[in-house]
Amino acid sequence: MATEKTTNFQNGVFQAIVEQCEGCERIVAVEETKYCGTYVNPGAKWRQGMCNFATHAKPEVAVVTARINPLKAAKRASKRK
Repeated sequence: MATEKTTNFQNGVFQAIVEQCEGCERIVAVEETKYCGTYVNPGAKWRQGMCNFATHAKPEVAVVTARINPLKAAKRASKRK
């Protein structure tokens, strides 16, 4: 099984990782070159933004706090009772 994986990387099916991939847990090192064990062309995953397979980078989620009108909140709360 291990020889099958290394032959895929050595035959040129997979492309080497790009700079953004450094630190990912999916990296497979074969001889002196590092490859992504999940995706064939890792550079394409980073072109449009962040790679969805990246284990080292998490998307930033912006939390917006909404101001609620206290009169409307009281009215809604009174309807629930």
